[in-house]
Amino acid sequence: MRQILHVDMDAFYASVEERDAPELRGKPLIVGGASRRGVVLAASYAIRPMGVHSAMPMGQALRLCPHAVVVRPRMERYAEVSASVFEIFRAFTPLVEGLSLDEAFLDVTASQSLFGDGEAIAGLIKGRIQKELGLTASAGVAPSKFVAKIASDLRKPDGLVVVREGEVASFLEPLPIERMWGVGPKTAPKLRELGFSTLGDLARGKLAVLEQTLGSWGIQVRALARGEDPRDVDPDRAAKSIGAEQTYDDDLFGREAIEKTLLEHAARVAQRMVKEGLSARGVVVKLKYADFTLRSRRAMLPGPVSDTGSLHAAARALLAQFPSDRRGVRLTGVSVTHLSEEPPPVTLFPDVKAEKGRKLEELISKVEDRLGARLTRAALVDGPTPASGGATGRAGAGAGRGERGLRSPRR
Repeated sequence: MRQILHVDMDAFYASVEERDAPELRGKPLIVGGASRRGVVLAASYAIRPMGVHSAMPMGQALRLCPHAVVVRPRMERYAEVSASVFEIFRAFTPLVEGLSLDEAFLDVTASQSLFGDGEAIAGLIKGRIQKELGLTASAGVAPSKFVAKIASDLRKPDGLVVVREGEVASFLEPLPIERMWGVGPKTAPKLRELGFSTLGDLARGKLAVLEQTLGSWGIQVRALARGEDPRDVDPDRAAKSIGAEQTYDDDLFGREAIEKTLLEHAARVAQRMVKEGLSARGVVVKLKYADFTLRSRRAMLPGPVSDTGSLHAAARALLAQFPSDRRGVRLTGVSVTHLSEEPPPVTLFPDVKAEKGRKLEELISKVEDRLGARLTRAALVDGPTPASGGATGRAGAGAGRGERGLRSPRR
């Protein structure tokens, strides 16, 4: 019998902070930027009864809980702990599909002869995470990925929910439509107006009605609501993008100010690519204006790149495509797409500038690892903004306020 696990760490970022600093345990803890214009990246279970949750604007969270303890995110630390979590996963099966730093699907079908059924394996994994890492995880066990993911979320924290082959329909039947992948605050009211309140309603729904409301996605929604999910666990699933973004206390005005932030984002993205042995051919620039209007521009590059200079040049070219606008900019971001593990090709007439840039990224990475501090490019140090620059060892320069990594490290 097919046995799929979905294991999800409980309030991962906040839990790591509580473990590393025991004095934070039990306190209303928020992980996020100090700015009220940032977002909540994680909320401890102590603060959740007050209505605070991840992805909530920081200003709203602090209004709900003025006495909250706000801790700035430490993405490198979370990545380090995540690697240990995934080592535990792979001790039970090589079929591990990471979804983020703190959750993954595991196919343990072939592991049952060694460790027992899915429920037993989930218990062993949870036990090792608790004993070796001092953290808790919730797990769902089911014949499919969709059902396992729903199950893992039902009894958090430290939960374990098992749905057996013959129980799938009865398990899904009473659950609200918001449990369906992709059904959020905008879609749910439309479905409820049509009489769809539970997954059972979706399973019995007329395909024509669902397609009219949801488009071609309606076919998949009904199939999932019926428990029909043949997707395999894909251990080679590659992230679609790597990115960095930042929300600012004060709006940015003018091209020069925005270009400077794009350089910082490009540098962070390039470092992540170098550390993971990746290159990219697609670049995206995102701007969010003071009125919360979001705009983006994207481009494909002639060849794969992995250095800050190439990324920043592409980002600047994309910035020139945005219409002139007097509105302030509250958020900027740079991301890369079409990732590949193949290095930029060696050609008869190589791009010398890009090659030097790639070697510089590798050198910066090695120095940062040795010093345990993040280097900051000269162009980003307060003062006149040069057109380009190298790096300076200003220890302690870290992630910008509200900035977050969009890809977990390769495991």
